[in-house]
Amino acid sequence: MENKSYDKILIATDGSINSEGAIDSGLEIARLSGAKVYALYVMAPTGFTLRGTQEAWVKEVYNELSKEGKEATEYIKQLGEDYGLEVEAVMLEGNPNEMIIDFADENEIDLIAMGTHGKTGLQKFLIGSVAEKVVRNSNKEVLVVRGPNPNPEVLKQKKEKIKEMVRSKQDVYKPNVSEKRDNFPNVR
Repeated sequence: MENKSYDKILIATDGSINSEGAIDSGLEIARLSGAKVYALYVMAPTGFTLRGTQEAWVKEVYNELSKEGKEATEYIKQLGEDYGLEVEAVMLEGNPNEMIIDFADENEIDLIAMGTHGKTGLQKFLIGSVAEKVVRNSNKEVLVVRGPNPNPEVLKQKKEKIKEMVRSKQDVYKPNVSEKRDNFPNVR
């Protein structure tokens, strides 16, 4: 098997725990190949118009999504910089699968790393899968990592640590291998 080297890796995140495996894998591949990393968060349109009483609510949703996106991309940026990698945080607005594909094409990305919820059947049909649409429609290599099924209390604690870290710009929280195995049985 041929060793593949990558110059540019896009890690697409939605800020959820389902992105963790893709973040770890994408950063490790970047570390091994010396690639530049782009941490991308796409804010999907809310589908609401800015009229009357809804205007304040839509702005609040927009601000919350912006905050979530900044936290998610800064988390990846801090982890990558701890590994000595060049990481650029990017936030875009639009249809997530289209924006991921367009960004990858426009920036000559070699590999897209992203997580998936692992939904099947009716759930997948009803909500669709951004990862599946990217795999089907992108001409780039795509690494899809299924998200873990963590203990809800551990998930809550980890999300709080991430938020706290990003707000305070403290050292990055890095779970050790045994902590990952104990709390996230699907992560090896």
